[in-house]
Amino acid sequence: MITRRAALAAPLLGSLLPNAWALPAKRLTFPRDAGSHNNFATEWWYLTGYANVAGQAAALGFQVTFFRSRVAATQDMPSRMAAKQLLFAHAAVTDVAGKKLWHDQRIARWSGEPAGSNPADTAFASQEDTGVQLRDWSLLRQGADLHAKIPAGDFALNLQFQATQALLLQGKDGLSRKGPEEKQASYYYSVPQLKVSGSIALKGKNLPLEAGSTAWLDHEWSQEVLHPQAVGWDWIGINLFDGSALTAFQLRDRQGGVLWDGGSFRSATGTRYAFSRGEVLFRPVRSWRSPLSQASYPVEWVVRTPADYYTVKAVVDNQELDSRSSTGAIYWEGLSEVWDSNGTLVGRGYLEMTGYAAALKL
Repeated sequence: MITRRAALAAPLLGSLLPNAWALPAKRLTFPRDAGSHNNFATEWWYLTGYANVAGQAAALGFQVTFFRSRVAATQDMPSRMAAKQLLFAHAAVTDVAGKKLWHDQRIARWSGEPAGSNPADTAFASQEDTGVQLRDWSLLRQGADLHAKIPAGDFALNLQFQATQALLLQGKDGLSRKGPEEKQASYYYSVPQLKVSGSIALKGKNLPLEAGSTAWLDHEWSQEVLHPQAVGWDWIGINLFDGSALTAFQLRDRQGGVLWDGGSFRSATGTRYAFSRGEVLFRPVRSWRSPLSQASYPVEWVVRTPADYYTVKAVVDNQELDSRSSTGAIYWEGLSEVWDSNGTLVGRGYLEMTGYAAALKL
């Protein structure tokens, strides 16, 4: 959801973002629209997944996100040193057995020029296909697959992602509404049910992945950041075991009311249903209080959708991320399990919650 990811970067950008306008309907084309859209204010590529590890009973969760933010104030500067774009990256690993979250972050300037054409650049994003590099962190298309290489402080990701299904256009043919005003919208597609291979290292120990590891990719770009009355959101992206895919979100105001909600469900056979406003309801069941921020996060929800009523439970309560040294926000994002209305475990994916430590200030 563009609102959530863009807002994580917004504390650093402030008034540098341009005025937003309503986005027109358009036909997304690939591989071009898998690449960067530098004239848009904000963009992100977001991978989350569940990793079966060889020789371990408990699995790992992982998250990799690359953000791009256009700096409006520098666009007319002739200097090749001008930071016309900012690139951020977050990565995290959830150790389920150890009940620990490992996370790291990066930030760099980018002139907006193609890779290799400006020696001042330490980061770039391709406009031709998925290809984002931030110093030694990368998410690149190689052949038909995506590869993520993230050598972080206490962990490292070396992962390959293979599509097993067609990409999923969110909203109306890829134009996804995110708020009460038309300008609060994004171009948005997902690739659920990705097959994952490779390895994850924790504290120098390399852990090869086994069959059954799955991931989810979201890619969004927009001119709008967040409705002025919104303080945060709740979002889920879930790979269901039968091959279907579930997305659901809500935007909250200061009184805890819902400004907007939405999402989609695609069956294993490819039938897609886009949720209309009012069709999604998040009801908190159990909360956890962070010792770091003192924020209270609902780590168990009942989520009503047109597809079913789902119970979403965090596999580890403490999956709070402190990104104040890059994008300025504290938020909760982590691996979760999902049960259907019959009480059957039906899937795994990621839950994200923002605006609980403090209202997002844009």
